Amino acid sequence: MSKPIAGILNRAAPIALATALVALPLAAKAADAPQKASATESALPQVDDTVDPCQNFYQYACGPWIKANPIPSDQSRWGSFNALHERNQQILKAALEDIVAHPNADNERVGNFYAACMDEAGADAKGAAPIQPLLDQVKALPGKEQLPALVAALHAVGVDVFFGFGAQTDFEDARQDIAAIDQGGLGLPNRDYYVREGAKFDGIRQAYVEHVSRTFQLLGDAPAAADAKAKTVMRIETDLAKASLSLADRNDPQKVNNKKPVGALSTLAPGFAWADYFKAAGAPAFQTLNVTEPDFFKALQTILAGASVDDVKTYLSWHVAHAFSSRLSKPFVDERFSFYSKKLRGVDQNMPRWKRCVMETDDALGEDLGKYYVKTAFGAAQKAKMLTMVKNLKAAYSVDIDQLDWMSAETKKRAHEKLDAIAEKIGYPDKWRDYSSVVTKKDDFVGNVERAATFETKRQLNKIGKPHDRSEWQMSPPTVNAYYDPTENDINFPAGILQPPFYFAGADDAINYGAIGAVIGHEMTHGFDDQGRQYDKNGNLKDWWTPEDAKKFEARAQCVVDEYDGFVAIDDVHLNGKATLGENLADNGGHAIALKALMATLKGKAAKKDGRFTTEQKFFLGYAQVWCSNQRDDAKRDQAITDVHSLSEYRVNGVVSNNPEFAKAFNCKADAPMNRGAKACKVW
Repeated sequence: MSKPIAGILNRAAPIALATALVALPLAAKAADAPQKASATESALPQVDDTVDPCQNFYQYACGPWIKANPIPSDQSRWGSFNALHERNQQILKAALEDIVAHPNADNERVGNFYAACMDEAGADAKGAAPIQPLLDQVKALPGKEQLPALVAALHAVGVDVFFGFGAQTDFEDARQDIAAIDQGGLGLPNRDYYVREGAKFDGIRQAYVEHVSRTFQLLGDAPAAADAKAKTVMRIETDLAKASLSLADRNDPQKVNNKKPVGALSTLAPGFAWADYFKAAGAPAFQTLNVTEPDFFKALQTILAGASVDDVKTYLSWHVAHAFSSRLSKPFVDERFSFYSKKLRGVDQNMPRWKRCVMETDDALGEDLGKYYVKTAFGAAQKAKMLTMVKNLKAAYSVDIDQLDWMSAETKKRAHEKLDAIAEKIGYPDKWRDYSSVVTKKDDFVGNVERAATFETKRQLNKIGKPHDRSEWQMSPPTVNAYYDPTENDINFPAGILQPPFYFAGADDAINYGAIGAVIGHEMTHGFDDQGRQYDKNGNLKDWWTPEDAKKFEARAQCVVDEYDGFVAIDDVHLNGKATLGENLADNGGHAIALKALMATLKGKAAKKDGRFTTEQKFFLGYAQVWCSNQRDDAKRDQAITDVHSLSEYRVNGVVSNNPEFAKAFNCKADAPMNRGAKACKVW
């Protein structure tokens, strides 16, 4: 179980990437571009002069890029993040191929994992055989009394059945890690896919049942038997989904902080032998744990009581196949792709195997692989620049807090204390994770995945009852992302994101502050968003607000909720303003703070033309180009339902329309769409 983390992108569903734009700025290429562009000019995106920036800034700043960068057939979206990730994947691919060709004692583990994954012919020859031992364990289940030990065995290798269990930083004492148990066990992306009404979602649910049936047929069942099993899976999962918290509710730490004596589980779900499960899982002894959703476990009792042993076996067998189907033979790979990528996100073609294998290796052995990325793509100059920008952003944030007209002096004092305490981790860990106990073999891809998952499961469980390790990273070094951890009160920037279009060496400060500066500000603002503000400077879930200031915050936050509720993702699916509130507050606050930091760095110099654009205009263009993207309609729908981040268009237009400095920079009239004026939402 991972701790709550606020990031700039969704980590649960990493973006898949395609063709490289290595060493090129992520802007559309023009036939008449100057032969010798300055670093600043080459870092700026082309703009669409047929569009008034005050009408639609996203289209103005990103239109040429969008036109010149259609979505590759193996992607659900294509944007600046994707292109940078693609560059990083190419670096990792080259490193892995070299490792496979020149193995040694230090790199053999990573090389074997990648080589086994790349052995497509071997996977095709084995069919479903690699998961047969797990399926046999499920088949041999004599009764529900023995279910806890089997669930523990499946959890150990990464099969998500019924619920999740692991370590979590104690909400009320961030110095300690405790046991935590969480909702889980679904095959569709989240609960909304099971409960939303409408023909579109009826169709998705029917397609899912058909996908489950076809998977059972690949495992050897006759069509009629497979259909019956698929209906059983859907019934059990629908019941689990109905008992699960929504995306918005799970973002509220108060709703998922339910620390209880371990014996409380036997009251919530007495039909499941919890002591047997914890023993089989290999968890250390503990007396209390966080039961994130007590009502879910009450429902689990009813679900298990109403299911026959055969029903349970059917459900477990499906999840074994579901967890490993992308690592099996081509029929399994194609079947999984057909539903999860093509049906749900509109992707036409699967990624080349090498890309899938680079991501598999990164997922399983992230810091082992990350060492090779850091050697190639990250240097001391990038880290020094980031540290300077973090310092400048903190200073600007401090001024912003002082200038707030809605916050009392008492709460401001606490806010300053929290801001001053924010730590930063940049690039990669000071100490690399030790994977020496993980055995990898060139001819056993599924086994490698299982052993890596078992290693990580054990590593997480061993944290229970121990002091929390704040030096640990939640993302690997090549990751194109960043995050804030409220329980650590720190901001984290992997080496993978410290590249163009987020940071351009030698470019105008205005562009870099608009890009990576806004990312830094975004992560800092997570410490003061609807979730982060509930944690104190030490990472404890503790109220440091006066009641009056809390009400004022909530009123301003509601403005943001209402604004983003009005944005349409696709058809009749709108953004979820409540679920995306934290990210929207971080976008708006981080962007505004970055501009203040830039102007402070320039010592308040008035806007001056440098080429075509003023300093402020370059800042806003630098910000916008980070979010330029194309996205398939189905992927927009999926993101609106499952992701806490808004669609790219609204991460630009929703933000700049709230910033009066944008209206000044582009001379927007009072009634322009990009100038909300008196309706503008502002918290930070």
